[in-house]
Amino acid sequence: MTNKEIADNINMLAKLMELHGENPFKIKTYANAYLSLRKIASPLEDLSANDLEKLPNIGKSVSSKIQELINTGSISKLKSLKEKTPEGIIELLQIKGLGPKKVDVLWKSLGIESVGELLYACQENRLIELRGFGQKTQENLIKLLNYHLESKGKWLLGHCYDQAIELEALLKNRNPELEISLVGGLKMWNQVVDGIDLLASEAPHLDGIKNLELDENGEYRYENIPLRIQMCTKKEYPFYKFKNTCEDDFFDQLNMTLHWKNEEEIFQFNQLYFIPTERRYGVDVIQEYRNGETDLIDFGDIKGVIHTHSTYSDGINTIEEMAIKARDEGYSYIAITDHSKSATYANGLSIERVEMQWREIDTLNQKLDGIKILKSIESDILNDGHLDYDNDILNGFDFVIASIHSNLKMDEEKATARLIAAIEQPFTHILGHPTGRLLLSREGYPIDHKKIIDACAANNVSIEINASPYRLDIDYRWLQYCMEKNVKISINPDAHSTEAINYIKWGIMTARKGGLKREFCLNYNAVDEFLKILNK
Repeated sequence: MTNKEIADNINMLAKLMELHGENPFKIKTYANAYLSLRKIASPLEDLSANDLEKLPNIGKSVSSKIQELINTGSISKLKSLKEKTPEGIIELLQIKGLGPKKVDVLWKSLGIESVGELLYACQENRLIELRGFGQKTQENLIKLLNYHLESKGKWLLGHCYDQAIELEALLKNRNPELEISLVGGLKMWNQVVDGIDLLASEAPHLDGIKNLELDENGEYRYENIPLRIQMCTKKEYPFYKFKNTCEDDFFDQLNMTLHWKNEEEIFQFNQLYFIPTERRYGVDVIQEYRNGETDLIDFGDIKGVIHTHSTYSDGINTIEEMAIKARDEGYSYIAITDHSKSATYANGLSIERVEMQWREIDTLNQKLDGIKILKSIESDILNDGHLDYDNDILNGFDFVIASIHSNLKMDEEKATARLIAAIEQPFTHILGHPTGRLLLSREGYPIDHKKIIDACAANNVSIEINASPYRLDIDYRWLQYCMEKNVKISINPDAHSTEAINYIKWGIMTARKGGLKREFCLNYNAVDEFLKILNK
């Protein structure tokens, strides 16, 4: 056992003892021991108990724990503390800058039990008013947490796609004589990827590119994202470009040879209409494109920004700032959907503050040209499926998004029943992030998707694609069934700032990957038709 492993175990013991409120004197003993152990070069496992006790800050208590670890592979005290601590909390304690006191506040005050949940809480500005935190701490944590997740080798689409497009353009500009294309998971708009993949007809010139470097393994990284460049001849280029932008089950259905002029020729030979890279998976897609082109939702089609938060709850911009940003981005309406009264963690709105917000929206609609502001709310779904305002208040909104934010640990039966009960409430118009998942961080609670979608169809409830890069929920794989049941999809940024309005981009990419047609996109419609559909 290495010295580092021994020191890390003693360090974790000190942290967990502090987290669980044990004797401060003993905690300090183990914390000081860790500081000494990490400086020792001689192999600790070769030392006797007496020799260990002679080391700085290592007394009998610490020595016995080290001996126990070396002899058995674990420390019983540490094991018992770990058993009563969620795995995600233990992971948080391993992040530099997050000590036991801060983790305890996050765990006990916000119910955060994983890196992903904390990162999402930061994105929703939950830490700004939290004891011992603040905006600067929150900003620093976002950087630390992103780095921690990235070091695991998995990346969210929204955290590396723009960088990949930037690099592709840069290399094409610097190597005009070459064929260079983005391929792989990013080109297919997969929700989670393991790096950037490029295809080139020769080795491109890479010298002097800012933020491009070789890591300790001799592999390229661009802005710390793993970069792989595959090369082939120009003659083979169309074949490999196509092959590397398809899932295997899709590619295997086609008649292929090695040499093609372009992708269009491949589709023509296989009697298919052109299939965009994000749709190149599965067998059903091939049959769909034998019958004709699909009128997919596209960038620029969305007319309204649905699901936004302002300073009334946990957003960082005012309603006016959010509305002006939406207008400047080319949208014609925006819905303010702050958190409801049960969401105390997010400064949820009391009835008095709801009415105050309505008055402000009325004033702004008189003041601002070119944008319509809708009165809405993201109402918490309570344990029994009810929403957390009385119907007379809910009736005052233009529409209501219903979402689960609490008591997420449910089995499929409980989660499905809770959601269906909410869908059947008379003032539920849109179901928000149906599974509650956080990509790379928290699995969603299990639900029977077909029953949920069927219930939405029966009750004229739309479902959102939550376009936050951390969610992308409802999953694209269920969009075909939604369309079969004539359930409309609202592509929503869940924006907690003006800049996050642009998350709509990730929602459109998700919608296209799932084959969403324009006619089934709720906020493809102008505002009057949007409201008419919701209030049938």
